[in-house]
Amino acid sequence: MPLSLEDALLAVYQQSLVENRETVLLEEKSFPVRVTAKRKLRQVDFQSEGKELRGLEQNPETKSRWAAMARSGKRVMQFLEGGRYIAVVAEAKVHFYPRKN
Repeated sequence: MPLSLEDALLAVYQQSLVENRETVLLEEKSFPVRVTAKRKLRQVDFQSEGKELRGLEQNPETKSRWAAMARSGKRVMQFLEGGRYIAVVAEAKVHFYPRKN
């Protein structure tokens, strides 16, 4: 049975930020964990439910509440689809952003 989007986001978060793996495994497919050049944040491009997604470790230097959590030592990862933020996982809890039309 395929992973739900929520389960896929949690798996990417867990494997990349918590377990510090170099590769994320989802439904028998592997996706490399890269590090951004400037801020050295972990990033994973992957597919789930037919969507091209990116998981990006939260930059603690921004002004958002998620950045404040990251500054305090919490693990936070943002998820994007087509350059738009769709969800965030903070301390293993998924928060979906409302869709804008």
